[in-house]
Amino acid sequence: MKTWHKVAIGLGGAAVVGGIIWFSINQANRGVVTVQTAKVGKLDRLISQVTASGEIKPTTYTNIMAQGFGRIMEILIKEGDHIKKGDKLLLQDNVQASADVQAQAASINSSESGVQAADASYKATQSDLLMQEANLEKAKLDFERGQGLYKDGLIAKQDYDQRKTTYDAAVATAEASRARMFAQKAQLDEVRSQLVQGQAVLVHTKDVLSKTTYVSPINGIVSYLPVRMGEYVVPGIQNATGSFLMTLSDMSVVTAEVKVDETDIVNVRVGQDADVTIDAVPGKVFKGKVTEIGSQAVLRTSGLATTQTTTSNQEAKDFKVVVTLESPPDNLRPGLSTTAKIKTAERKDVVGIPIQALAVRSRKDLEEAAKNAKKDGNVTLAAPPPQAASDPKKDEVQGVFVVNGKKAFFRPVDTGISGVTDIEITKGLQSGDEIVVGSYKALRTLKPEAMVKVDNTAPKKTDTTE
Repeated sequence: MKTWHKVAIGLGGAAVVGGIIWFSINQANRGVVTVQTAKVGKLDRLISQVTASGEIKPTTYTNIMAQGFGRIMEILIKEGDHIKKGDKLLLQDNVQASADVQAQAASINSSESGVQAADASYKATQSDLLMQEANLEKAKLDFERGQGLYKDGLIAKQDYDQRKTTYDAAVATAEASRARMFAQKAQLDEVRSQLVQGQAVLVHTKDVLSKTTYVSPINGIVSYLPVRMGEYVVPGIQNATGSFLMTLSDMSVVTAEVKVDETDIVNVRVGQDADVTIDAVPGKVFKGKVTEIGSQAVLRTSGLATTQTTTSNQEAKDFKVVVTLESPPDNLRPGLSTTAKIKTAERKDVVGIPIQALAVRSRKDLEEAAKNAKKDGNVTLAAPPPQAASDPKKDEVQGVFVVNGKKAFFRPVDTGISGVTDIEITKGLQSGDEIVVGSYKALRTLKPEAMVKVDNTAPKKTDTTE
């Protein structure tokens, strides 16, 4: 036999043997799922957070609106200026208001003179009344004395009549003086009332004049200034708002007003700590605390409260949460974009696993796996008893895949709080258990009691340019 015949026969035999080996390996690996695993261990610290975005807002701010009709004559500040309470901000045309104050002041001076004159007349009538009452008393005594003398026949009838006439005249004169005194008193009260009325009008005109000079009601900064010198402004009337002049913000107490998703709001409480980052201040984290939680849901697209809409919808909703910063920087401005990470819970020394290791399987799949295991003589963990019929998730079980030998067994677990990447396991696992943590595709399709192959090597990097 020639040499090349021998070589050909050898190569053919090797190919046959290789094919048999490949077929055997392929058959042995059929149904085997390649997975990544990790050991269950204890976490020193697990923090549950709620992340929400929003904007920087001061606790105290005020919108300055126009207080009267007129033209802006001078703007004394500019946007971004720091101002103190009482500082002048803006001057409005005040010619007419000043004229009204001067005219009313002159009217009050006239009224005060009238009051002085009326008071002098009143005092004069009081003095005259006293004099007439004294004359009346003297005439009364003469008349009473004349009555006795006339009765005793000591004076003539003419003398008696004269005394009576003098007494009657004194009575009439005293009554006339008293009436003049009451008239002067009424006149004095009238001019005094006119003076009070004039003073009230002066207060009004001075108030109108004072409103042409705008002063700051708070300490803070000028955060928004849309008006320009020479523009006309009008006050609000009925349902129409007046001209908007500026916004003043007190930045001594700064808050981050964020919107928390409706699924997370139940975990947020007043007093919880939060880490706040501001886009305009990169690389820094500011500490804060939750100080206010909104009780009314807000539609995510329109920003309106649900009570402001007349139609019901299934749109996603948020709740307003206010986080007060402990040490805000001086260069913050209202409206800056911010993100708050609110710490809703914290656990120490807990059993934790990666969140992606959690899987959900139907009760039917678990029961079938348990039956197959009994047929094969293996022992497996049966599915837990079904929950109440009212529970919509009664047909699903949450758990993880535990690797034992070359199989992955589904084990139901109870969970606690969840962090960014890990979740607490309160029941079902122990430290040292080997669980399946990837890949996502394998976990999604992995069946209970499936054969697995552990491959924890780092995945190869793919060329993104291909």
